[in-house]
Amino acid sequence: MQNDTSQESESRGGPSMARVLLLNDDVTPMEFVVHVLERIFDKDRETATRLMLDTHHQGRGECGIYPAAVAEARLLTRLLWPAVYGSRASSACASEPTNST
Repeated sequence: MQNDTSQESESRGGPSMARVLLLNDDVTPMEFVVHVLERIFDKDRETATRLMLDTHHQGRGECGIYPAAVAEARLLTRLLWPAVYGSRASSACASEPTNST
């Protein structure tokens, strides 16, 4: 008889998911955005560059859809990045719930 949280979340239709968005700010260096996408969101160089350019032209881009707890952890890591690595650069990120389960 198991009663763990993963079993409970599966019975409710799975963990809640969140979409992590990258927002264009016209201040952050493009190379910094690419670096963040590679290091925090596990994107390869080509994908990170394409996402950065799409975000630059469209105003926002999607870093990915993750379980809500993972999305929050990645956003927190992103927020702390400049302090930890001594960078003054910033880039805006946000999350929003998804309709999918």
